[in-house]
Amino acid sequence: MSEYEPQTTDEVDHLLRNAQLRDELEPYFDEAIGRVNVHVFSTPKENEFLAAMLAWERAPVLPIAEWFDPPLELPAPDEIPLDEAGELFLSEQLWDVIHKLFEKRIVLAFADHLSDRELYCLIYRDILPSQEKLIDAAGAYLHWDCSDATGDTELWLRYYASDRERQNWADEFGETLPAREDPPYPRRVPRRPL
Repeated sequence: MSEYEPQTTDEVDHLLRNAQLRDELEPYFDEAIGRVNVHVFSTPKENEFLAAMLAWERAPVLPIAEWFDPPLELPAPDEIPLDEAGELFLSEQLWDVIHKLFEKRIVLAFADHLSDRELYCLIYRDILPSQEKLIDAAGAYLHWDCSDATGDTELWLRYYASDRERQNWADEFGETLPAREDPPYPRRVPRRPL
């Protein structure tokens, strides 16, 4: 009896795809490719990983506003009046842009401490002009941490960190934790599907 077991057509196809992906990744070769442990990944899973690496390497870097056709333009925040009509307009614009960003797989995280106007300003001034890789893959999402915009760790600790994260931070830095609070502007923004 022979120990040789013929490979199925699918297995051969996966191996051929693997070789093709590795060839295409050759110009971008770095230590990350060497970290692919073929004893842990099945060939199809390895191919998914390599395809994601290739998509990352080939993705153009563009301002997020230019991910849209035509490029996404918003009214400047200082042009929107502070009166009730202006705030209603701003709120409608904000939700429209939140949904448009999600259509491009951009998820806003940790934004519930910001008022509508503050979040709108963050999108206008920080997110839309930000140069990011436009990765055209169904599972690729860009998570924008809105609590990190100012570099104020206290915001994350106050509103978003779990008890374990708060305790780890206190242990590591030996500083007093801010009091935990519920974020003042809870929103149900679209989230990445699990």
